[in-house]
This record gives sequence, C-alpha cells and structure tokens, in this order.
Amino acid sequence: MKAVVCQNTELRVADLPEPEPGRGQVLVQVLHCGICGSDLHVREHCGHMKQLMARVGFDAQFPDAGDAVVFGHEFCCEVLDHGPGCERKIRPGTRVVAQPLLRVGNGIDMLGLSVRSPGAYAERMLLQESALVPVPNGLSSELAALTEPMAVALHAVRRSEIARKDVAIVIGCGPVGLAVICLLKARGVKSVVASDFSPGRRALAQRCGADVVIDPATTSPWSNWQEYGFMGGLGDLLELGLGTREKLAKLPLPWWQVWRLVEALGQSPARPVIFECVGVPGLLQQLIDGAPLLSRVVVAGVCMQVDRIEPALAVHKEIDLRFVFGHSPLEFRDTLHMIADGKVDCAPLITGVVGLDGVADAFAALRDPEQHAKILIDPENPGTVCSCAT
Repeated sequence: MKAVVCQNTELRVADLPEPEPGRGQVLVQVLHCGICGSDLHVREHCGHMKQLMARVGFDAQFPDAGDAVVFGHEFCCEVLDHGPGCERKIRPGTRVVAQPLLRVGNGIDMLGLSVRSPGAYAERMLLQESALVPVPNGLSSELAALTEPMAVALHAVRRSEIARKDVAIVIGCGPVGLAVICLLKARGVKSVVASDFSPGRRALAQRCGADVVIDPATTSPWSNWQEYGFMGGLGDLLELGLGTREKLAKLPLPWWQVWRLVEALGQSPARPVIFECVGVPGLLQQLIDGAPLLSRVVVAGVCMQVDRIEPALAVHKEIDLRFVFGHSPLEFRDTLHMIADGKVDCAPLITGVVGLDGVADAFAALRDPEQHAKILIDPENPGTVCSCAT
C-alpha cells in the first residue's frame, strides 16, 4: 500500500507492506485524515519531542529523527476486516473514527507518533476495535475526521469550567483556537473574544462564531475589561472583600452565613476565562502581565521551549493556570455526536484537501496562516492542495 513516510524531515510517498490486524485489531481503509500542528512540529523537532516523551515515561516507541514514521492521528476510516479475538459488532463497510491508540503487546502506541504503529497518512491502517466509534447520521467523512482535534477543544473547554455568563478570550485562531471557539459557542458561552494577528484567521474566527474579533497589533484583549466588570488592580479586590463584609454586617443574619450561601449559589467576582492557543515563549508572562485579576488561563498551545514566568505577579493577581492535553473516550464520542447532530459547526476549519502525493506541499502551505487552517488528506485524491467546502 502507499503511505507518506517522514524520515530526517523528508516527506515521501512509499510502498509499505499491507498491515495485518493482530488480536483485537481492525484493518481499515483511510477515507480522510487531518494534518495536525503536532505533525508539523514532530517533522522538524523529532528528537526534542522524544526527549520530552522520555520525561513522561513514553519514549519507547516515539520516533527519533532517523526513524521512518507515518503520521496521522485525525481520521475517518472504513472497516475492512477484523483480527483474531475481535467481537465483530461493527461490520465491514462501516465508517468509523477512533481515538488514535493501539494495543501492541503489553503497551499502547499513539497512532501516527510511533515507530511500529503507522498512522493515517496511508491508504490503510490498523485500529483498536475497542476504540471504534461508528459515524452517525450520515456525517461526511471530512467532518468526521475533525473529531479528534475538536475533542481536544472540548476537553479544554470542559477543564476551564467556564459558565455561559463568563467571558471567554481566545488567544490565537489557528486550528486549536478555532476549535475552541466552536466548542465555546456550542456550549452556549455568550461572549467569546478572539485575538489573532492574521486577518485570514480572524475571518475564520468570525465564521466559527466569535462575538468579538480583534487584532492584537492595534487592540489589547484587555482594553475593555472594565466594561465586563473585571478587576484591574489589587485595590479593587481588597475593596470587594472588605466592602462586602461591611454590607453583609448590616443584615439581620450573621454575615458569614450569608457569605456561605452566596458562594453556594455560585456567585463570584467577574473574571475572564482565557484560552492560550499559540504556544510561544513569553506569551504566558504577557497574559499574567495584562490579564485582569482572578483570570483563569487554560493553556492549550504547546510551547516546546523553556519559558519563564513571574510567579509573584501571578500570585498577587490570583491567576489560575490550567494545562490541558488530549481527551477522554467519552469526550471523543460526545464530540463526534455533537458534530453529527449539528451542534458544532466545524466546517470552516477545513480549507483544503490533498492526496498523498501533495502532503509535502500541504506542509509548506500550512506555514502561511493566510492560506489554510486545516488541510485534509484523501488517499484516493490524486490532486494537490486546493480550496474546498464541505
């Protein structure tokens, strides 16, 4: 079969042996696969990523620069055959998606980021039967292939614990930021502010549902914080505490009992929920410097360099930092059904489709934020990158 192999940063189409499903595994035909930002990064910085994975105890099968690896962990496929020990509840011909995890021996490989478990930049691949989720409601394979990146966004939104009345600020409108915007609006968040230097990505943010779109070169995300009732200085926080205490003391009930009741009802000072979706050095400190007091920062952008922050400033502003990774099986399943039910409109993310022969050109095109957001690979498509609509 044909597949795109990456080795020493070079992308080439190669003929590989047909995959044979082992116990509990399923052979599938790849219908569509998304090119992820992590694929672009691993291509250029494989050794760095392997060192990072070693620090979390997961480097055994992670590729090094000289290894031949087949990327691809955002996919929609068609079931062809089952290996031994399968339950066979999902019949051949069924279109499926799956979390990109495959049991091999006593371990679990991340498909597309493993030396021994090729991903979906190929005509065919192996999936774990227990991870399969059938595509419902006649959803297109193109949109179904976005389940994995959209599930990453759902996980970030859920970890943020954002309420509908909260103001969300999305920093960076690449594929991760756009997916976060889609999920925020799907979950009913009324005020979503999106910030990006790229005019093209700001336009996509509007299509994804952002209520306010700004260019950080001319407008700060924090310029109108007073409009939302956020606290800009420590004096405001001190006044809130002491002033509230003084007001409650005038009530006929003990002030501490009223305070506990108010907290139990979920009343708290206004603060934004900020999604950092860029991942460049210095950005976290910029957020700590500029964000209002009590801001909650959810870090979804992956900064691969050592970075520096000023903890004392974050402490005095009581900034809440949360780092997110991946998704759970339930979040993955729920994301697919939200897309299929029309609750999430992620079609604007898809800006191009390419065949296996055009993957190298697609990687080059993705360097320009004005050209593309998410490019899909269709192994049956002989063409190069092109504009498309789903």
